[in-house]
Amino acid sequence: MKIAVDKGQDKGFLPDGRHLVTITHIEEGTSEHQGVPFFAAHMESEDGYVDQRFYNSPAGHPIILSLYAAVGIKPEEGKDLDTKELLGKHLSVEVSDHHYTDAASGNERSVRQATGFRAA
Repeated sequence: MKIAVDKGQDKGFLPDGRHLVTITHIEEGTSEHQGVPFFAAHMESEDGYVDQRFYNSPAGHPIILSLYAAVGIKPEEGKDLDTKELLGKHLSVEVSDHHYTDAASGNERSVRQATGFRAA
């Protein structure tokens, strides 16, 4: 069997703790279960990477705004934020596992996540 290694996937997950990272890729999509638009930011350093989804919903807006603030982009009322502005930006993130119960299956799940966004 051959296993493809995509760009940016040649490293493992970042370990728990605070890391200085660069946003190297943005993927946009819609959540599988509730149809909520999101973007996923691929953040990496020499030590590894973490992918983090940001949901474009009222509950997700404060988290999105904290990400933009951490990279030095100030939102302006009436102007849209463009996820492409995040590419190449540096920031500090806290990496850890988040455990939750999957709403569809009721099973316990775990996801690697980035939180605690700060300026680099």
